Amino acid sequence: MGERAQGGTLAARAIAAAGVDAIFTLSGGHVMPIYEGCRHESVRVVDVRHEQSAAHAAEAWGRVRRACGVALVTAGPGVTGTVTAVANCLAAQTPLVVLGGARPLAQAEWGALQEFDQLSLLKPITKWAAVCPQTDRIPEYVTIAFRHALAPPRGPVYLELPADILFADGDADVATAAPVTRAFPDPHELVTAADLLSSAERPAVVAGSAVWWDGAAPELARFAEHGRLPVFLNGSGRGSLPPDHELFFQHSRSAALDEADVVCVVGTPLDFRLRYGRFGNGKLIHVHGDPRELGRNRVPDAALVGDCAAVLGALADGVERPADDRAPWLERLRAGEAAWWDAHRAEIESDAAPIHHYRLGAELDRVLDPDTVVIGDGGDVVAAVSRVLRVHRPGHWLDPGPFGCLGVGPGYAVGVGAAGFGGPIVCVMGDGAFGLNGLDFDTLVRFGVPAVLVVGNDAAWGEIRVPQVGMYGADAEIATRLAPSRYDRLCEVFGGHGEHVERPDELRPALERALASGEPAIVNVTLDPDAMAGHAYRGF
Repeated sequence: MGERAQGGTLAARAIAAAGVDAIFTLSGGHVMPIYEGCRHESVRVVDVRHEQSAAHAAEAWGRVRRACGVALVTAGPGVTGTVTAVANCLAAQTPLVVLGGARPLAQAEWGALQEFDQLSLLKPITKWAAVCPQTDRIPEYVTIAFRHALAPPRGPVYLELPADILFADGDADVATAAPVTRAFPDPHELVTAADLLSSAERPAVVAGSAVWWDGAAPELARFAEHGRLPVFLNGSGRGSLPPDHELFFQHSRSAALDEADVVCVVGTPLDFRLRYGRFGNGKLIHVHGDPRELGRNRVPDAALVGDCAAVLGALADGVERPADDRAPWLERLRAGEAAWWDAHRAEIESDAAPIHHYRLGAELDRVLDPDTVVIGDGGDVVAAVSRVLRVHRPGHWLDPGPFGCLGVGPGYAVGVGAAGFGGPIVCVMGDGAFGLNGLDFDTLVRFGVPAVLVVGNDAAWGEIRVPQVGMYGADAEIATRLAPSRYDRLCEVFGGHGEHVERPDELRPALERALASGEPAIVNVTLDPDAMAGHAYRGF
C-alpha cells in the first residue's frame, strides 16, 4: 500500500494541482480537515464574513486569473449562503468550484448537525453537482469538478465532501489538472461571416466577456483594424481595446445597432443588454462558445461556435479591408459619440452639491492609474460612472454580469487582491449595494488588501426610487429610501482610511489621499438622489 493521507489533505493537494493558490471560506467544523491540508500544501485560506462573499471572492479570483476559483463552505447554512453568488456565476458563465461540507455519510437520515439535502438545492444552478462517496476518490472528484467548471460553457459546479470522508485517511494519488483546449468554428460559417463583413457598408462589432476569458484582445484588435470595424465593448470585454483606439466606440451603440447592415456579436448573448437581438434590419453574425446561445431570440445569418481568439484570428485573416476605409460610417459614429459628451458635459463638469453621478465618474477617470482594476457594484451609480470612466486594460473591469447581483464588490476586491492582479483596486458602489456585504471591509483590512471602496451615497435604492417616483409620484416612494449614513466611519471600527465628500471640489483630493494611504479605504460620496431622473428603468 502506498502513501496515505487524511481526506482534507487529498482535497488540498487536488486544489493545488489545479493551479489554485488561494481558497475563500467562512470557517466550519465539517470542512476543518481541508484547512489543515491547505496549510501543508501552501494554499492560502482567506476567510470572509459571509459565505456569499466567499463565493464572490472565488469568482473574482478566477475571473482575473482566467482560471477557476474555489469557495469552501461548511454544511447547511454554509452551503445555502452561497446560492446567490452561484446563480450569478451561472448567469455570467463564470467558472467556480464550491466545495461543501456535509454530515457524515454514515449518519444519513439520522438528523445530524446541519443535515440538509444540499445537492437538490445546488443542482438547478450549477453545471454539475455531486457527492464524493469515499476518501480515496477525493482527488478524482475534485479534478472532475474543475473539468466541468472550465469546459465551455464555463460555469459553477458543486462538490459535496461529507465529514467522515474528509477526516478519514485515503490513498494519496497525485491529482492532475484538466486539459485546456480551444474550439474552432465551422469553416463554412467562417467564410460566410467574412464575406458579410467584407461587403458591409455599415458594420458594427459588439464584443463581450468571452473575449477576456479566451484571451482574445489581440485578435479583436487585429480583426477590427484589418476590416476597419467599429467596436463596442461590454462586461469583462471592456478594456479589450484601449479607450483612445480609433475604432473603439461607446456612446453611439444604439444608433450603430439600428443602422448597421451587418452586426457581429462576439462572446456575449443576445439578452436584454442587446435588446434580445431586435435591432435594425441588418445581417447578424454571432460568435459564442456555447452553441445553445446561437439562435436564442434571433437566428443569425452566420453562427460561429468556438473560442473567441480562434474565431477572431481566423476572421481577421479573412475579412477584406474596404477601399474607402468606411470613413463616412465611422465619422457618423464619431459624431454620435461627440453628441453624447456635448449633451452631458454640464452634468460631468457640474459644481453642484450634492454631487452628480457623472461628476463622480469624471473625477475617478482623472485620478485613477490606467492599471487600476475597477469593480462596479450598484445600480444608478455604476451605470452612470461606467459611461464616463475609461477602462484601459483587458480584465480590469469587473461587474456582476447579466444577473445584476448587488453586493459583489467587497468579495470581488478580496478575490482580486488575493490573485495579485493589476494595479490599485477601486470598487465603485451604491450605498444600497454596500449594505449587503459591507462588513467584508473587515476582510480587506485583516488581509491587507488596499482596495478603495467609493460609496456613491444618495441615501436610496436610486435605480428603483427614481422611476418609482416618476411613475407614481412622491407619495409612492416605498421601500426605496435609506439613511444618509456615514459609511466611512466603519474605518473607526475596523481600521483603514476613511473619507467623507460632500462637494465636487473635495472629490479629487479625497480620492488621491485614499489611494495614497496604502490601506483599505472607504470614500463616502454624497450624491444627488434626483440626478438620474429621466433615465428609463432598465429592469425589463
